Amino acid sequence: MDSARRGVISDWGGVLTTPLLDAISAWLDDERIDSAHYRRVMRPYFDDSLDGNNPVHALERGEIDTATFERDLAALLRLDDGGTVVAEGLIHRMFARFDPVHEMYETLRALRGSGVGTALLSNSWGNGYPREHFETAFDEVVISGEVGMRKPEPRIYLHTCQLLGLRPRDCVFIDDLEHNVRTAEELGMTGLLHTDAATTRRELARILSVDVGADDSRAA
Repeated sequence: MDSARRGVISDWGGVLTTPLLDAISAWLDDERIDSAHYRRVMRPYFDDSLDGNNPVHALERGEIDTATFERDLAALLRLDDGGTVVAEGLIHRMFARFDPVHEMYETLRALRGSGVGTALLSNSWGNGYPREHFETAFDEVVISGEVGMRKPEPRIYLHTCQLLGLRPRDCVFIDDLEHNVRTAEELGMTGLLHTDAATTRRELARILSVDVGADDSRAA
């Protein structure tokens, strides 16, 4: 193992789950929500045009509760037939199609078994997590709303490194969003932009010089 890189920190949605766009599209189809309208409504939340008044950022830091966000978001959405979207349970339904990618969990378990420190670092919308997978895959779990910080704020990366007892330069950071990876690299971490489980597994094996098991592409 490369002694200069002894920890792996992984995102959840889009890395340990089916891709974000696929999962959200499935939810929109399931509920017959007007998808074009949804994307117009959500665009300001993700292009930083709301500056310091972004309710998504506030939700991710735990500054507003999930029920309030659900109520406000549901009021902005509409069904294909023009009907209203039910607010209660909206976040749970939105994340229902974020299915686990078991190959990634297997990779993280193999790394952990080889002595690499592992941590989850996730921006949460107050959604539930499949924590039954976390106990064997991670040494530490950092959920944004539980710590009052969110990616790509540098302090949440540093907090996660500290929990692992490692310096940023000792860690590899995996995320499917380029701006989150960029911040990690600016802090001295080795960034790995996730596209699929097989590629990430190969890259981790190369970077860390660790056997992470067979290279397959099983995902469920």
